[in-house]
This record gives sequence, structure tokens and C-alpha cells, in this order.
Amino acid sequence: MVDWGTLANVGTAAGTALLAVATFSSTRSANVAARNAERGLLHGLRPILVPTRWEDPVQKVRFIDGQWVAVRGGRGVLEASDEAVYLVTSLRNVGRGLAVLHGWDLVFEYNAEHRRPEEFHRLTRDIYIAPGDNGFCQVALRDPGAEQFVTLTERAKDKEPFSIDVLYGDAEGGQRVITRIGLSASPAQDSKETEWAISAGRHWNLDRPDPR
Repeated sequence: MVDWGTLANVGTAAGTALLAVATFSSTRSANVAARNAERGLLHGLRPILVPTRWEDPVQKVRFIDGQWVAVRGGRGVLEASDEAVYLVTSLRNVGRGLAVLHGWDLVFEYNAEHRRPEEFHRLTRDIYIAPGDNGFCQVALRDPGAEQFVTLTERAKDKEPFSIDVLYGDAEGGQRVITRIGLSASPAQDSKETEWAISAGRHWNLDRPDPR
């Protein structure tokens, strides 16, 4: 004799299990879709800085004390005196989002680790670099007794290579990146003078997984 009550309970349990599986699968699919949508949104906001091309136009950069520096594409400029040291690097944003520069740090040792973001020198003005456009990072040191002032002045004389770490993020304040820009002295193309060629050595993601 068929126990219809037991059969009904089994059927109900099976239906509940199928509904749970369907709900789990639907929830997982929704989560995957949400993550993909978030990644797509972040990708649209993500900046990435590299040196400008050598054929790019000259940029004229003004410092707060009225000093002007002209920097050519793919290069940096380092000017040092007893009162101040000025450094400008010509940069290009190859990402899809607006780059907002936050700070900088000088690096004089090869393969040194980058500092923590809170240890970077904050910029005295906001610098934005639009997607696909050129811009710059500017550094001014005015304390002759500071270690970085002394070392950078020596680099201006001995032409030994060094680097600058540039800290920046997207327009929403996230997706922060540290890009290390290396500077090395090289013969100028149109004169006998020496100029500073620049290259992007490393990129560190601070707010998302590193691709390495």
C-alpha cells in the first residue's frame, strides 16, 4: 500500500532542494555579474601614468615661487641652485580614467622598496592628467639642509641615475598607484648637452590586487 504522506514529504523535500540549488545558482550568477560590472566601472575610471613620447610637445611648468621650467617629451628636467632644486617629469596618462596626482618620493637606491603612501611628499597644488593626454609631476626642494636636497643637488652635478615615485589615483580617490619613473642622463639629440631621459620602471597597485 502506498504511503501517500511519506511520498508527499519526499516530494516536498526534493522540491525544496531543487529550489535551494536554483536560488544558489541564481545568487552566484548575480554576484558574478555584479563583480564584472564593478570591474568594468573601475576599469573606466582607472588611470595609468607612463613617460610621454620623445616627439611630444614641450610643456612649460610654473612653480609657486615664479620659477618656470620647460620639459620636453620623454624627458625630465633637474635644476639645482643653492636655494632650491626643481625637478619636472613629462608624463602621459594611458589609462581610461582621470589621473589625480597625490604626492611624490625620491629614490636613490636601485630596486629600493617604495614608501608607504602617508610618507610621500604631498603636492602643493592639484595636478590632473586627462585620459590620453600629457601632463607632468613637479618637485621643489627648498631646504638646503635636507638630505634629499643635498642628494638631488649631487645628482644634478654627477648625472648619476635616480628615480621618482609618483603616487596618484582615480577621480573618486581610489585605485591608487605608485609609478616609479627612472631618470638617466643621456646625450641630447640636437646638442652636445646632457639631458634626463625618463622611463617607467614599476607600477604598484595599492587598493587592488597586484597583477604580478
